[in-house]
Amino acid sequence: MASRLTRGHLIRRGAAGGALLLAGSAATVLAPTAAAAVPDGDLTYLRLLIGVELLATDFHGQALDSGKLSAASTSLAKQMLADEKAHYAGLAQLVAGAGQIPATSDDIDFTYPKRTFDSEGAILKAASAIESLAVGAYLGAIENVQTSAFRLPIGQIAANEAQHLGAISVRTGKRSVGRAFAPSLGIDAASQALDAYES
Repeated sequence: MASRLTRGHLIRRGAAGGALLLAGSAATVLAPTAAAAVPDGDLTYLRLLIGVELLATDFHGQALDSGKLSAASTSLAKQMLADEKAHYAGLAQLVAGAGQIPATSDDIDFTYPKRTFDSEGAILKAASAIESLAVGAYLGAIENVQTSAFRLPIGQIAANEAQHLGAISVRTGKRSVGRAFAPSLGIDAASQALDAYES
């Protein structure tokens, strides 16, 4: 069994070599980049975004398992879970293409505040916070990555995460359209926000 990683390990580690087998068409969306061509800072961002996707996947899975969601929220959570898994597969392919081994759900334990899964309202509130973290982290990555081949897929995922946030806002009775310029999270702020969910 793999040893558990802290958020700091996730961000800083860079295991060389290793193979990654990905199933499904989502894995073929993003082309690998030669390891020598990827700056360390870009790999750090990819590892952070993988952590965000692992968090979102874990959360949406637990939300569905709670049995507290209405039919409409269940449908939304299933779609978001499928999207998060596709995002992870694409990012994992980029990391593997750069000669690194991406973190998996076996590497990180996530925790949530008490009562997070006690009601639909609590679940949607937590989902909004996690999707806000995702949008901010992806915007920070778009702003800072140097590898041009990473910008389009990161931007595409950011757009999808923003759709998630808008859909959650509709379910909670909030405005479905946010600010004209969504806030970007730098790597340190995104990392700290992610760290709040780790055991």
